[in-house]
Amino acid sequence: MATVIAITNQKGGVGKTTTVVNLAAGFAAKGLRVLLVDLDPQANATMGCGIDKAKLPAGGLYRLLLGEATLEAVRCRSESGGFDVLPANRELGGAEVELVSAPRREQRLKDALAEVRADYDLILLDCPPALNLLTLNGLAAASRVIIPMQCEYYALEGLSDLVNTLKKARASLNPGIEMLGLLRTMYDPRFTLSQQVSAQLQQYFPGKLFETAIPRNVRLAEAPSHGMPALAYDRASRGAKAYLALVEEIAQRLHLTLPKQVG
Repeated sequence: MATVIAITNQKGGVGKTTTVVNLAAGFAAKGLRVLLVDLDPQANATMGCGIDKAKLPAGGLYRLLLGEATLEAVRCRSESGGFDVLPANRELGGAEVELVSAPRREQRLKDALAEVRADYDLILLDCPPALNLLTLNGLAAASRVIIPMQCEYYALEGLSDLVNTLKKARASLNPGIEMLGLLRTMYDPRFTLSQQVSAQLQQYFPGKLFETAIPRNVRLAEAPSHGMPALAYDRASRGAKAYLALVEEIAQRLHLTLPKQVG
């Protein structure tokens, strides 16, 4: 049965989608069966996987959440990443309005994934940078949450709001959801502020900060324009190596067995 992980942050521009795509590719390279779900109408994860958001089968995730398409009809394959994808496009934004009065509106994704959880080892959810119905669907479906963040002052302030959101989700939507870890992205240890924020995260969230930090890296920024994860674009890059290290660290926390070793 797959572990479902939501990668979320209400603040945009923190490397959330980059993290989702590269974790999916990293775990797939290690031999796990992986499904990536793009819950963001911007569809950056879809494009970063090499899938054309203008040509989605059966209307993509939007139609699945509305109950107008089956998961099998919507599912695509990322050839560059080696994993499956439930893709998105801008139509997904319409689900916000159309699901308002629908029964089990926050549970639509969870219900859809129930039929395929046995087919995967890991399901990764790319949540939009907002607390909306799509994010709530992600939090209702997930058992674990990873929060990517930059080491800056405003990030700490936003983190407090996100922790409160998780508490509310646990109380009203999903009693089993837990924070798996905090991930430092675009990290540069040469900056004093980065070191100070890291120290504060260690203090206030003991045991939750991943040892692995994702550095600023040109290859990570270039890879999406080629429709592939950094692991496929340049496996020797600092960014790709950091995500492979993060895969190992996450596997340890989840007690997952990785069939393959990829350097």
